[in-house]
Amino acid sequence: MIEDTVARPPLGPPPVRFWPALDLKGTVFDPVLEELMREGPVSRIRLPHGEGWAWLVTRYEDVKAVTNDSRFSRAPVPGLQVTRLAPHFKPKPGALAFAEPPEHNRLRRAVAPAFSARGVERLRGRARELLAGYVDALLRDGPPADLVERVLAPFPTTVMCELVGVPEADRSRMAGWVHAIVFPAGGAEATGRAKDAMYGWFAEELAARRGAAPPGDEETADLLTLLAAAVARGDLAEEEAVGLVGPIQIGGEAVTNNCGNMLYLLLTRPDLMERMRAEPELRPQAVDELLRYIPHRATVGLARVALEDVDLRGVRISAGDAVYVSYLAANRDPEVFADPERIDFDRSPNPHVAFGHGPHFCTGTLLARMEIELLLDTFLERLPGLRLAAPAEELTWRRSALIRGPEALPVAW
Repeated sequence: MIEDTVARPPLGPPPVRFWPALDLKGTVFDPVLEELMREGPVSRIRLPHGEGWAWLVTRYEDVKAVTNDSRFSRAPVPGLQVTRLAPHFKPKPGALAFAEPPEHNRLRRAVAPAFSARGVERLRGRARELLAGYVDALLRDGPPADLVERVLAPFPTTVMCELVGVPEADRSRMAGWVHAIVFPAGGAEATGRAKDAMYGWFAEELAARRGAAPPGDEETADLLTLLAAAVARGDLAEEEAVGLVGPIQIGGEAVTNNCGNMLYLLLTRPDLMERMRAEPELRPQAVDELLRYIPHRATVGLARVALEDVDLRGVRISAGDAVYVSYLAANRDPEVFADPERIDFDRSPNPHVAFGHGPHFCTGTLLARMEIELLLDTFLERLPGLRLAAPAEELTWRRSALIRGPEALPVAW
């Protein structure tokens, strides 16, 4: 739907709407985003931090078009104070999220072996072993138990530490830093301290590995080993290696919250839970539908900047304007997903964009899917009669969170 700028005269700009970071419970869809979707395919928004306003694109086809169009770039964003959700914004050099081709391709190649099908598969056995240990302890202690505290928080964090190469002695500190960054209730200063400490640790660890022998098989090496070898070869600068690994470590938190949301839905809709238990062959398809349906983040992610004037749906986006896309809105577009408010495990095809689209498609997609599938299989098979141990309306949810999810999930079985 991106048109030539001379195709037709642009419409007047829509009003700027303030979009607060609402503390929403459960998997309720953000009512502000719902209103913006109804008002039109291209809106203008102002978020709680940063400066000015930005365009918001919500239709599925437009979201795919913008994220695949080189005229919209993330590269200028680190030098700007674009309106944003996060209170602390100081991207590191080398951050994959803000690089564009060909630099993006160079940076992504450095981490690609760890996230390839073979690289992720090498972790499956270890991930299954770790998960079994957490669930064995859960069963040994008996119900009731908080699934977030006992399994959903430690499991993805530990798997990510295994992939990255964080030693066991440092994993508790790493988990604390990530938590402070993803749930910035302490404000910009606390978030900044956590980021500085985490990135400082990665810089020291990479420096310590600088003289190590290169990995014999890249797809069986941990990420820090891969990055240290890339620095030694001259493929990456040290600061680029640090900027690459930090966001990857942070990304592990998304599995905790996405799985928490999935389990909440299944526990409050027992017909869905029973179907997944009775039809194991349906589970990959069911996971796709849950990923499509769940509004896993607050507001929007990272902005892009228009490098030239572009018309979109008859609205003139000027060079230098900030632009956001909403994958959450795209996944509820009725032109693509019939009856989008309904969870339909038989939905086919299901071309959701829960992991993004275009060059910035999530690097860790295969890893996240592997973890989600292991978690759901384990809960469905090892915890018969799994049910909430508290009324659903009494559950607490993350506040001031970039990624939405339950603070606790008390269950019995």
